[in-house]
Amino acid sequence: MDVLDAQLVPAVDGVAYGLLLFVVAAGLSLAFGTAGVLNLCHGALYAVGAYTGAELSDGTWEGMLLGLAAGTALAGAAGVLLAACTAPLVRRGHLAQALLTFGLALIGGDLLVEYFGSDAIPVRIPGALDQSVDLLGHRYPAYRLGFIAMALLLAGSGTWVLTRTRAGAAVRAAAADSQMLATTGRSPRAVHTGVLAAAGALAGAAGVLGAPIIGPGPDTGDTVLMLSLVVVVLGGLRSLWAILFASVAVGEVQTLGVSLAADWAPYLLFAAMALVLSVRAHRGAVPEPAGEDGGGAPAAAPVSRLLRALARARRPRPGSARRTGIAGEPGNPEVRRGGTGGGTGPSRTASAAVAAGRLLPGPVRRAGPALALLAALVPLPVLLSPYALSLVGYALALGLLAVSVTVLTGYAGLPTLGQAAPFAVGAYTTALLAGAGWTVGPVQVLASAAFAALFALVTSPAVVRARGTTVLMITLAIGELTVVAAGELKSVTGGTEGLIDFPPTQALWGGEPLVDESPAYNYSLAVAACAIALTLYFLRSPAGKLLIGTREAEDRMRASGHPVTRYLLLAYVGAGALAGVGGSLLTTVQAYVSPADVGFEIAAFALLAAVIGGTRSVLGAMFGAGLIVFIRDWLSASWPGHGPLLLGVLFVLTVYLLPHGLAGLRTARPPIPDRRTPAPEGTP
Repeated sequence: MDVLDAQLVPAVDGVAYGLLLFVVAAGLSLAFGTAGVLNLCHGALYAVGAYTGAELSDGTWEGMLLGLAAGTALAGAAGVLLAACTAPLVRRGHLAQALLTFGLALIGGDLLVEYFGSDAIPVRIPGALDQSVDLLGHRYPAYRLGFIAMALLLAGSGTWVLTRTRAGAAVRAAAADSQMLATTGRSPRAVHTGVLAAAGALAGAAGVLGAPIIGPGPDTGDTVLMLSLVVVVLGGLRSLWAILFASVAVGEVQTLGVSLAADWAPYLLFAAMALVLSVRAHRGAVPEPAGEDGGGAPAAAPVSRLLRALARARRPRPGSARRTGIAGEPGNPEVRRGGTGGGTGPSRTASAAVAAGRLLPGPVRRAGPALALLAALVPLPVLLSPYALSLVGYALALGLLAVSVTVLTGYAGLPTLGQAAPFAVGAYTTALLAGAGWTVGPVQVLASAAFAALFALVTSPAVVRARGTTVLMITLAIGELTVVAAGELKSVTGGTEGLIDFPPTQALWGGEPLVDESPAYNYSLAVAACAIALTLYFLRSPAGKLLIGTREAEDRMRASGHPVTRYLLLAYVGAGALAGVGGSLLTTVQAYVSPADVGFEIAAFALLAAVIGGTRSVLGAMFGAGLIVFIRDWLSASWPGHGPLLLGVLFVLTVYLLPHGLAGLRTARPPIPDRRTPAPEGTP
């Protein structure tokens, strides 16, 4: 009885915290379950309400109500803006939405810190609530008891609106069949906008009311978002009451669980999230909307449309080639004579270049871009400063992580937000080996790849049978579990401070330690080149074609007798090994590693790098990683403190302007016809 009495206050705190998460998660559930938007900036909407409520609070009821109204209205208006931003992405799947909303979250977080500052803002509440009351022999804050009552009232009223009103019926109809809703005279677009506005308003109201419980700060929105995602996964999207019970359970784990089992509490939430998602994936994957990620017709890129328009403008009109004798067109005597004339125009030069390229062996022609990139990277130690050279080495490490994301997302069809987990395994493996005296580079790289592959093999049952958004959420949970473990296992990983002061790597047996930036860069470039070469060899082999077939027509592959699950397992384990190599290079270049280097933000950056290059372009992923490092660490130096803003803008621009990545721009130009191939019948 004494034990229960001692845990009464933490248990009630858990209820209050859980109900705060419920208000946030209810809006997240509306946005995802009804509007179909995977909103990773929902935490930023919560922060808008929290900062606004704290700024307007003055210790009076009027100030509290004014803050509640202003915070709710601002977050609701942000929800309307979000509806306008996500409307063009409706057929491109949840991956594009996740990238866009994460970029908006970076922009919003930077603007909030710029306006309100990074210090904690005190929240003043009315005197009637700023006191303690007696609760079964314990003193307990009156405000938290009042918040519990308000949250329960909100749960009941929300359920009544969704199930008993015409507006709720329209929302449910939009979620079930938007085309049928349109036949009744209601606009699905208006319902979509209203749902996101209501979801934003709920997040803003939760921020205002929760500010006295969780003070507003730079990381508050991210914490609330992650916990709300756990709540939505555990409670599902069907019932607010199920989300309510899941919220209370999560709140109890965060408060009561910490006091009863402090060592295990940090792991329970994301482990439960991964378990629930895995069970649901085995029962049936979540269907994806049509589009680029879902198999439908992707939307055309604005940049691609512009290039195609320019190409059409340069193309001669019908009959003009015959009249003017332009080289390379039918009717030109130079073409009829086999191109032996003395013309030196641009078309002749391009044709000669193409013909010369065709004379090269196939492997050499395909390896040309990679060799050109390698040739551009080799002389950098002579051209760059030590700091810039260290950034390029870091970009190589992040590039290998991005390539592993490309293998999974572009070839295997498994979009991932947790590939930083095997990246972390590789990074810590190298640091621990160096601390134990194993400083030879090849040994560190092979061991990091092996342990990262083993980690991927252990976690593969939860991933390879899932599809679409379920993969995103499962890998997110795995990544967060890995970061939590890295922060908690202080005796192994050094905790939040990380590992440092271990011996530097040696490139080969008996070689000099890689202390200076130039030798470390050369070593990193050699390892990255070998890893990229092996990856390209695998992807261009029959195994890579089987992966593409699995992504494009999984049902047909299964019907043909192909072991699809084995193919995906091979890709997942191989991508884990590649990420482990990248983690090893990270430790070698930085000479330290911490949980901040392998968290969710790094996983999102790797996914963005893969999208920038094109989800099937290995070299494009490397370029995307370099661009991200350039913006985050180099360009932001000229505007200190605004790196997240610049990266957020990069996220947004990439989603809108390059839906197929840089590799997709090649399709904007009409291909040069092969004159050796006979024209199809009926071609003039």
